[in-house]
Amino acid sequence: MGESDGQEPGELFRKLKLTDMKILIIEDEELAVKKLHKMLVSIDKDIEVIANLDSIESSVEWLENHEVPDLVMMDIELLDGQSFEIFNRVKVKSPVIFTTSYDEYALKAFKVNSVDYLLKPIQKEDLTAALDKYKKMFVSAAPPPINMDMLVKELQQKLQPKEFRKRFLVKNVQKLVSVETEEIAYFYSDGRLNFFKTYDNKKYVVDYTMDDMEDMLDPERYFRISRSFYVSIDSVDQINDYFGNRLILTLKPAVDKEALVSREKVTEFKKWLGK
Repeated sequence: MGESDGQEPGELFRKLKLTDMKILIIEDEELAVKKLHKMLVSIDKDIEVIANLDSIESSVEWLENHEVPDLVMMDIELLDGQSFEIFNRVKVKSPVIFTTSYDEYALKAFKVNSVDYLLKPIQKEDLTAALDKYKKMFVSAAPPPINMDMLVKELQQKLQPKEFRKRFLVKNVQKLVSVETEEIAYFYSDGRLNFFKTYDNKKYVVDYTMDDMEDMLDPERYFRISRSFYVSIDSVDQINDYFGNRLILTLKPAVDKEALVSREKVTEFKKWLGK
């Protein structure tokens, strides 16, 4: 994040030092505001935080009645909704660095389009790098054009709650049966066919590949332990060490093949179980 052509974080910032750089903070967590304020001043004593705002309403009112700040640091989730609403109600003329708890994959649009972001909890080196990037982009005769309306719209779409599959339509003898996803203990491959088993030990062929399942299954509930297995959190009965730095699972209901957690998945699997 905020790379500066191989220079150490802070080096570019010091070279392009400004006097009295004015920053507006829009953040609703008091401790986060204090920490961010302290880090900004420690990076450059000439930085001036001109206001701390905690809501959409207060931000819109402030932006309508004050001079444009050099930079806005804006949390995505505020007391009265997502900060994107600010852009719908007032023209934001300053560059914006977003702060957020969302995963990095959801924010690629901002990185690609030269608007930076910081993942919480904010680290000083990341903040310094983001300020480096700001200086490199905007402290020049011709700052790059940024379509904030487009970026906000794109990020809003990415952060909408994802819909996962609620049921599967499968064959049972000569008829079709709809099975609720929450009734499924695990999915697995056996030869060329893929199956799932329900908690009441019913087995069905499913007409999707294991790769297809990635976008269908809620990752909070299901985990892909290997190329041939997706297990639900409630299906894991026992976990034991297995040679090759792998794990072997005892599932419920029982399955007639080994449910192995591949070596490269072990650490992630343990984190998933511990959530």
